Amino acid sequence: MARKNFPLRVNPELYAALERWASDELRSVNAQIEYLLTQSVKQAGRWKAGAEEVRPDGDSSAEE
Repeated sequence: MARKNFPLRVNPELYAALERWASDELRSVNAQIEYLLTQSVKQAGRWKAGAEEVRPDGDSSAEE
């Protein structure tokens, strides 16, 4: 799966919180943001069945 790059502007306090959280879970801030967004999209029922999933370690796999 090709990855899409885009600039993201966030409040410095939010970034600091994400940085701490990512560190606690041994992820990069980018991987943590991607993980949180993926979980949110799934929870909202917006993740289409059979879509390729990107795991926090950056590997991709077909969703089961």
